[in-house]
Amino acid sequence: MKHQDILDKLTLEQKIALLSGRDVWSTYPFPKAGVPSMFLSDGPHGVRKQLGEGDHLGINASQPATCFPTAAGIANSWDEELATLCGRTIGEEAACQQVNVLLGPGLNTKRSPLGGRDFEYYSEDPYLGGKMAAAFIRGVQENGISACPKHFAANSQELLRMTSDSVVDERTLRELYLTNFEIAVKEGHPKSIMSSYNKVNGTYANENAHLLTEILRDEWGFDGFVVTDWGGCNSQTAGIKAGSNLEMPGTIGDSDRELMASLKAGKITEGEIDLRVDQLLDVILATHEATAGGKRNFDQEAHHAVARQAAAQTAVLLKNEGDLLPLAPSTRVAVIGDMALEPRYQGAGSSLVNPTKLDKPLDCLKESGLDVVGHAQGYLRNGKEDAGLQQAAVQLAGQADVVLLYLGLPEIFESEGMDRTHMRLPANQNRLLEAVAAANPKVVVVLSGGSPVELPWYDKAAAIVHGYLGGQAGAGAMADILTGKVNPSGKLAETYPLVYDDTPNRDFFPGRELTAQYRESIFVGYRYYLTAQKAVRFPFGFGLSYTTFAYSDLKADKEKVTFTLTNTGKRAGAEIAQLYVSRPDSQLFTPLRELKGFAKVFLQPGESRTVTISLDDKAFRYFNVKTNRWEIEGGTYRLEVGASAADILLTAQVEVEGTGAPIPYNREKLSCYYSAQVQAVPDDQFTTLLGRPIPQDKWDRSRPLGYNDSLSQMIYAKGFVARFAAGRLAAIQRKSEEKDQPNLNVLFIHSMPFRGLAKMSNGLVTTEMTASILEACNGHFFRGMGKTIAGFFANGKVKKERSKKL
Repeated sequence: MKHQDILDKLTLEQKIALLSGRDVWSTYPFPKAGVPSMFLSDGPHGVRKQLGEGDHLGINASQPATCFPTAAGIANSWDEELATLCGRTIGEEAACQQVNVLLGPGLNTKRSPLGGRDFEYYSEDPYLGGKMAAAFIRGVQENGISACPKHFAANSQELLRMTSDSVVDERTLRELYLTNFEIAVKEGHPKSIMSSYNKVNGTYANENAHLLTEILRDEWGFDGFVVTDWGGCNSQTAGIKAGSNLEMPGTIGDSDRELMASLKAGKITEGEIDLRVDQLLDVILATHEATAGGKRNFDQEAHHAVARQAAAQTAVLLKNEGDLLPLAPSTRVAVIGDMALEPRYQGAGSSLVNPTKLDKPLDCLKESGLDVVGHAQGYLRNGKEDAGLQQAAVQLAGQADVVLLYLGLPEIFESEGMDRTHMRLPANQNRLLEAVAAANPKVVVVLSGGSPVELPWYDKAAAIVHGYLGGQAGAGAMADILTGKVNPSGKLAETYPLVYDDTPNRDFFPGRELTAQYRESIFVGYRYYLTAQKAVRFPFGFGLSYTTFAYSDLKADKEKVTFTLTNTGKRAGAEIAQLYVSRPDSQLFTPLRELKGFAKVFLQPGESRTVTISLDDKAFRYFNVKTNRWEIEGGTYRLEVGASAADILLTAQVEVEGTGAPIPYNREKLSCYYSAQVQAVPDDQFTTLLGRPIPQDKWDRSRPLGYNDSLSQMIYAKGFVARFAAGRLAAIQRKSEEKDQPNLNVLFIHSMPFRGLAKMSNGLVTTEMTASILEACNGHFFRGMGKTIAGFFANGKVKKERSKKL
């Protein structure tokens, strides 16, 4: 052990206590043994260190911090240096606030545009997501603290996220849902990583030795500590044995008693406990210096400027008919939309940042040199119709040269704890655009939101600029883009389908009972749309500029491609060149092409530059489920360079020597995968792909409720009080939706398993009391509640005794 001297000074009770939090955010200090406390705090697009009593959902107030664009936007920059700059700046603020571990970045692969937390994640492509995450991690850790990539792994939905089982074949898991984490770990070297709530193929992620030890530590060389998502510990014993180190938040002794009992029963050894403590001590000690001393303040204005720079690279120009943009100085503009007054700049949930300041769109436009003739609210944010607001907006539109119409997803549409139910904007916003465009066809739509939306009015908008969730300085950055002070260079890190019905997993996302079945396999995002020849609104990697670029002179081999990029327009600007690899004659089922490299290049008008994009060890590999390792299929590959996944401009062929592994699939038995027709995969083909029977998906409503059943299942309880409680929770949530404000407590409780009563109550409820509550829910109300009350008083005595021992 690296810290044997410290381990020798700690009692067994103290070592076990270190493996669970002291409270919601910190670990136990043991000064006599030389162990300081470690503080963990939410990110990822800004520090959320709470004031006063802590919670993990962003409900209680937090210290002011710079709110940067969310990951969904930062990924649009395709700029690793920018990601590092954002990480470095956020990390500096974290260190100033004495935060040892910043809980971010979020880098789960976006499986569906309806994922409620998609705004926190980088991309539908694991290569792009991994590269951006690694860059962010390096920036954060320059400050001497730890980043904590999350949520590991296959965490693709919010509904029932704490109980759902992600059923996914090993190839898909490795290629789409672990490659991003692999890049982040190998290139970013994070000191910690967060396990996800869900099961992965039947085993909770935090108890999954295949994930936490075999892959994370043994294959990738991770040498930090693993922390649970908050309340994500099912069994502390199983977690420790699998490779997890720290349960958060603390249970004030409940998990300690579990470990002590496991030690006595021989289910775990003190050596295993020592190993997990030793790994945890590495980070506690390594990050202590950065937070114990040093400065306590940061330059808020300088950091706001960095956030504005980031937001300017985040925005994507999606349409610019007749080169309407950029707008010349003194252009008479009508500013319309509720979001022009109060911007939608971040998502709801644990990532909610209390900004140091907040730019407002209307104010920034008035300062931009444009002639703002007026503002009209146009619509109600809650989606309700208001004919008067629309009429006033139409009247104002007719008085201006150009209309700047601010539209977007309201807060209730994107939140931790809930998935979206559709891909539409509120109907009142769509109707407003139709009416405004009829009065003035020169409409520039400024979109806000963290994930794709349907655009039925696309043909009636002259220009569209998507700012995503641009953070506290997003409004100023958007004004810079609209007026040409900044030439937009962002490109989409995700595909925009025409309608939700076109998505590959439309019929089985999200999983609504026991499982989330990844039936579409590797055909997610552009991998599906291109291969299945499904038309989209905007392809992956798409984005316009105020200038134009030409590609020429491609030279390629197995290690790199080289080509010339020329700015053929009249403005300086940046182009994101993308390198895709294709294997036309593969004996596997494969996507038409896959991203394997990219470069962002800034050029002056008329300037040319030679660009080189290297190919790494991930360029030609696939995961073979027969050999259980990465293999290469030999043959002719196409190297394709383009401006998006659908706009390939240069192509070369290279011969690649294979590893000679047997092809693991039978084309006839997996015909829907070989044709990429995965919207309705039959059971027999999914079973063949998995290599095992499909797990049971439906709740058994006849059996008693159990420890790992979600509280939402109380509607099936035998006990009347439990059914009544379930009805009240549903009513509270309906009211919050009507007010356009997600009730995060109710959302969390809805998906929380009964075990969460013990794991999330800060020691108020024990595992034994949870069993008694279950007894009450299952029809034995008085007996169960009697045991619960007795357990409450007994718990108070036990906690006092434990406090003395520690």
